[in-house]
Amino acid sequence: MPRALITGITGQDGSYLAELLLSKGYEVHGLIRRASTFNTSRISHIYQDPHEPGAMLFLHYGDLANLEQLSHLIYNIRPDEIYHLGAQSHVMVSFDMPEYTGDVTGLGTTRLLQAICRSGIRTRYYQASSSEMFGDALPPQSERTPFQPRSPYAAAKLYAYWIVRTYRRAYGLFACNGILFNHESPRRGETFVTRKITRAVAAIVAGRQDRLYLGNLDARRDWGYAPEYVEAMWRILQQDTPDDYVIGTGEAHTVWEFAQEAFGYVGLDAADYVVVDPRYQRPLDVDWLLADASRARQRLGWSPRISFRELVRIMVDADMEAIGLEPIGEGMRILAEKFPEWHQWGLSVTAVLQGSGRGVE
Repeated sequence: MPRALITGITGQDGSYLAELLLSKGYEVHGLIRRASTFNTSRISHIYQDPHEPGAMLFLHYGDLANLEQLSHLIYNIRPDEIYHLGAQSHVMVSFDMPEYTGDVTGLGTTRLLQAICRSGIRTRYYQASSSEMFGDALPPQSERTPFQPRSPYAAAKLYAYWIVRTYRRAYGLFACNGILFNHESPRRGETFVTRKITRAVAAIVAGRQDRLYLGNLDARRDWGYAPEYVEAMWRILQQDTPDDYVIGTGEAHTVWEFAQEAFGYVGLDAADYVVVDPRYQRPLDVDWLLADASRARQRLGWSPRISFRELVRIMVDADMEAIGLEPIGEGMRILAEKFPEWHQWGLSVTAVLQGSGRGVE
């Protein structure tokens, strides 16, 4: 039975990855931060009481700022695979909290790698790198494109990327970087622009909101569907040799196009509701991110199944149902056809997408 450790298991990617690994027969361990309130709603539908026979999911309290704690955890769990997804991952927040972002997003990676070396175990390590590292680099961006970060978040991720490559060469670790372009879902945090848009569409349809305030409408991003991207993470660690891979769709759209698609899906005109607010403008922004994921297609056999339009419809449908409205239904139909395995948890599609809303301790 393979055993995996996931940092950031309560986030969007961590929850989807936990589902995927459990479906493949893994024993899954997740690192979570201790808090006074529950922060585990995204994984509550797969939670298993560790006292029950046959439990396959185990949660551990820990902190990426504590090397001793991480060393102890890795030594005792002895995972075959480690997926490091935990980070301060909001670009705008990184401008407000640059030191914290550098410590958790950058140095947290070093602590994990050092913990692996200290433990003496042989494991395969996945690092969640980011397309934000490319910054001003001309599109399309591949594994050979020079990095030009334009935010504290991107700089911290770039440090983590290079420290992974350094430990791989210096200590012979099976350590890989997945340079993932933007990937979204109804589990995306509510302050990220895609989810902010789809939640606003549902609230406007319900009569609970009049306007949607956004920042840079011209930024172009390569948006994909998060559950497909966690499968790429798994495939990266199944290769014979460690390497770094760009993961994306090869298709870019502006924030304004995302808003138009979301409002248009429910029969509204985005121009009637979207207002540009300077407070949401970043001190520096990235104009155009577009993935060249040819290496992933050739070596991993990975390519996306969900299109941009389908992604938007999935997210709008889920947010409409979450607010108590009848969804249009196209997004749910797409999921039922392309991801029938999600029904294995015995829940509705939306329940699986967004979690049950309960926390687990």
